[in-house]
Amino acid sequence: MSNVKFRFLLYLIVCFILIPIQAENDFLNSSAINQTEGACLQESCEVMTKGNITDVDSGNIYPYERTIEISSEKEMSWETSNSLCPVGTACHLLPVDCMICKFNFTCVYGGLVNVTCQAIPQCEGPKVFEKVMKCQYCYQTLPEDHSCNATGSYCNSAANPVQKYRSNCTVKSHVLCLGQRIFFKNIRCNWTSGYKWSTTLLLSITLGGFGADRFYLGHWQEGIGKLFSFGGAGVWTLVDVILVFVGYLKPADGSVYI
Repeated sequence: MSNVKFRFLLYLIVCFILIPIQAENDFLNSSAINQTEGACLQESCEVMTKGNITDVDSGNIYPYERTIEISSEKEMSWETSNSLCPVGTACHLLPVDCMICKFNFTCVYGGLVNVTCQAIPQCEGPKVFEKVMKCQYCYQTLPEDHSCNATGSYCNSAANPVQKYRSNCTVKSHVLCLGQRIFFKNIRCNWTSGYKWSTTLLLSITLGGFGADRFYLGHWQEGIGKLFSFGGAGVWTLVDVILVFVGYLKPADGSVYI
């Protein structure tokens, strides 16, 4: 009986010794894993990535395949298959989408500043060069420095006050600017369906009594009214001539004259 008690006591002692040791090993392993994951999150481990890269400074997105070997200098080797980038062109003449530039966001607005850029694809000459740009955001560029999507027929150019439509604009490939190169812009409604002011005025003077000017502009109800009232006994005809002459009477679809 005493031997059984002794063995049981010895078993308890061994358990009390082994359990803390195992717990300590588990804690150390867990700490090592956490340190490794934390190191990867801080970009101190090796990664292999494919996909798109967004330049934080310019907002450009490039298709790429790269291998990043993390080191003290974070050396990067770039390979791009972007068909938009011309081949055999001088590096400093490449489109802005084919280079990465380090912008100075603290520059004085409107002033000229030097920007250091690096070409992404293979090109002629030094791949690192300087370009001169005007200190401004892309949405602040002049209308001739960006292109915007055309509006549809929903925009009423004849409205008063003047209506504006929201358009998606893109900076031209040779323009350097701060921020996103694609932006929204409110543009004044100014589209045409091909109606001529001179033709409308001529119809209003000659055949206005039969509603020809109203029919031409697409105002069918008023045109029928003028037709059956003989131009409102001439009064309506005279009023429409004046309205067309001053540019108040416009096409019914909301467009402007050419």
